[in-house]
Amino acid sequence: MAIPVIDIFAGPGGLGEGFSNLLTPENERIFRIALSVEKDDYAHQTLTLRSFFRQFNFGEVPDDYYKFIKGEITIKELYENWPNQAEEAKTEAWKVKLGDAHDDEAVPSYEVDDRIEEALNGETNWLLIGGPPCQAYSVVGRSRRQQTTLDETTDERVGLYKQYLRILAIHNPAVFVMENVKGLLSAETKESSVFTKILCDLKDPVRAYLADFRKNGKDLVCPGYKIYSLVSRPYGFDLISGDPVYKHKDFVIKAEEYGIPQTRHRVILLGIRNDIDFIPGILESTEEIPVSEVLTGLPRLRGGLSREEDNAEAWIASIRRILNRGILTGVEQEVRQEIERQIDNLTAPRQGTGSDYLVYERNHSAYRNDWFYDPSVGGVCNHSSRGHMQSDLLRYFFASCYARVKKVSPKLEDFPVALLPDHNNVDEGIEERKFADRFRVQLNGKAAKTITSHISKDGHYYIHPDPTQCRSFTVREAARIQTFPDNYYFCGGRTHQFQQVGNAVPPLLANQIAAIVNEIFEFINNEAPHLTNQLYEHRPVQAIRR
Repeated sequence: MAIPVIDIFAGPGGLGEGFSNLLTPENERIFRIALSVEKDDYAHQTLTLRSFFRQFNFGEVPDDYYKFIKGEITIKELYENWPNQAEEAKTEAWKVKLGDAHDDEAVPSYEVDDRIEEALNGETNWLLIGGPPCQAYSVVGRSRRQQTTLDETTDERVGLYKQYLRILAIHNPAVFVMENVKGLLSAETKESSVFTKILCDLKDPVRAYLADFRKNGKDLVCPGYKIYSLVSRPYGFDLISGDPVYKHKDFVIKAEEYGIPQTRHRVILLGIRNDIDFIPGILESTEEIPVSEVLTGLPRLRGGLSREEDNAEAWIASIRRILNRGILTGVEQEVRQEIERQIDNLTAPRQGTGSDYLVYERNHSAYRNDWFYDPSVGGVCNHSSRGHMQSDLLRYFFASCYARVKKVSPKLEDFPVALLPDHNNVDEGIEERKFADRFRVQLNGKAAKTITSHISKDGHYYIHPDPTQCRSFTVREAARIQTFPDNYYFCGGRTHQFQQVGNAVPPLLANQIAAIVNEIFEFINNEAPHLTNQLYEHRPVQAIRR
């Protein structure tokens, strides 16, 4: 029987996708998403659609799903054609906001408890996954807000991890996986280091729950958790508490070291309940995967023109203006020659600016094609380019040509004066190097920079390495870099799709974590099946509604 998973703050389901795709030799799922919780409407739509996809065994997803991807039927028609599976998906994916009793928009905690109990259906060996919203802990976010310490009274996101604690204290999963940004390590409140407090709270969630929620905990039973790194062995174990000993930095996973084609650094914690005497394994490092390997197989597109007539001829003419007198003044000869060479070879891609679905049979990835490729898709979805101002097209073209020659993305100081943006802080960016890489081309021979939700605002940090496409990444390209399979469809408009992709955990990384977590459950089932049964036998039902 598949191990049930409760996924909170699920986003579009990156963590859940990775766990769901861990298979037995018979191609059966080892983990089953029993409940996923997300407040954002478009992310919830994506979660529901993916849950529908998972209602079918591998290789048995109906043609109607692919007809929806191709735009041949609506999502309403898809669900009407498969009512039982659609109902299961809508039950699994729950659109609510988690929060404390003072938040009028948040769902009452007893409803959360009821849904968890219903989803688990008496199963005692289960897994909690997810990560509280991370913008409050982000180093960049704090820098932009000029905020050195965090205040839960003015930013509710600071305390959202308490919802995670509450579930641990009341429902006692055997294992949990919690994800957040690297900035969590340096975040502070007036009282203490945020990360130190979170670690202490996760080790003893009942104590933290009683303190933060002012509850009477006489009925609560939870032996607490040991918190493990997924990439480092503990230095030892505390003689009094028995907790594994780490440095804070040991909890940071550098995704590019584990087969993910981007330099995404995230804090991911693995918690194992104290009555389970098991020391987990760690992820195995691999060679860095260059972004070019996951972008292969996707059709070439041109960037659009946002403030003038948009067609292939106008696009080519706009880029050719980079050769106008004075624009390339001061540019090194080698870079200028590359620009001229690319201009000579410039042709409009056959697929234009793309669309929400493109028929394209040669969409094989050079990296892990077994993970990305689904022949039933018959093309590429979520693959349309943005419209750009003509001035940005010239900057993108220069940047991608510069990177081909120099093997690095240019800083503001490397751009010719004529291509510098007319912003008040450009001089500061050059002289003080603040956000000096605001036009960042991704490099073919290296892993991409982190895909974040900022990609929804503009594409300046995500310029395509191919000058003859002269544009920023599409949603599908961002999704490939985040390691979402090609049959994973993102709902909503392009901005909402980008936000979902940028906020997600890379599914292929989650899949590797799932293999480590599965070893823990194998130990429970084979060596100590009595542990959770004993715990739940002495746990009063009344505690659920506290």
